[in-house]
Amino acid sequence: MHPAVHRVAVLALDDFATLDLGIPGQVFWAARDPGPLYEVVTCTPGGRPVRSRAGYSVVPDHDLGVLATADTVVVPGIHSGTPLENGTLDGEVRAALWGVAGRARLISICTGAFVLAAAGLLDGRPATTHWRNAAHFRGLFPRVRLDPDVLFIDDGDVLTSAGVAAGIDLCLHVIRRDHGSEVANRTARRCVTPPFREGGQAQFIERPLPDPAGTTTAPTRAWMLEHLEEPVNLAALAAHARMSVRTFTRRFREETGLSPARWLAGQRIAHARHLLETTDLPVDAIARKAGFGSAVSLRQHLHAAVGVSPLVYRQTFRTPAVLG
Repeated sequence: MHPAVHRVAVLALDDFATLDLGIPGQVFWAARDPGPLYEVVTCTPGGRPVRSRAGYSVVPDHDLGVLATADTVVVPGIHSGTPLENGTLDGEVRAALWGVAGRARLISICTGAFVLAAAGLLDGRPATTHWRNAAHFRGLFPRVRLDPDVLFIDDGDVLTSAGVAAGIDLCLHVIRRDHGSEVANRTARRCVTPPFREGGQAQFIERPLPDPAGTTTAPTRAWMLEHLEEPVNLAALAAHARMSVRTFTRRFREETGLSPARWLAGQRIAHARHLLETTDLPVDAIARKAGFGSAVSLRQHLHAAVGVSPLVYRQTFRTPAVLG
């Protein structure tokens, strides 16, 4: 095993969300460069079996003691239990989480945020959970700065995500943060999932169905990705989608959770980051290829997105192949 392997401990509780439990083991296992970068272990209180609603139980290899050896702890979602019912948590689990807080990175998927909040680990911090549970979460944990509109939140050593697929998004984000976009993108391809999804939970909140004819902006989004270098305006995008500007803007936001301008800026930032990491192109050339026009504009957008300049970003995340 790679000497720098990072241990991820998954804490499974009774009535766990089945897909949530499997996400860390699959996504982190798929991250390789070229050997494994993560080791994933699963634990439960007392090492006891925990049951799902899918008609099976999981028998873990570890009890809570393994959390003390973890670099990252992941808490999958749960469908019932005291964290969801009244905002409290078993004392043994609470003590184990507090024992690693500040040393290990803490991650929750979906309603796993209720577990971290019930432990008191989200007080005063930004966090998210599934949009359907947002009102209930606020009622139980008023000291948490809940944002139900995003797919995930990275608050440094504590990260939270929305339902199911957002857990995949967050795991890929963690891999990107740890090892750069190239490794994260390869991991996403291996898992047959997008390496990065723009938008927030707004696109998934239940709404009346739109008119069936010409309802999707997906072909226009695909066209935008193929023409990032080119200047575009809202009228041209609406014309491409064969919609009015008003209809296009409304449907674009329904499908992505963002305005067309914000979505496009995010895609351009993602492309610029990829070029900074994987090519020797000058910053001016990257700015043009990503559609920002000038290095000044790229610098402003990148700093707003990740807090650093293009040169600092390149020095931090540039791949060894480019450096060599």
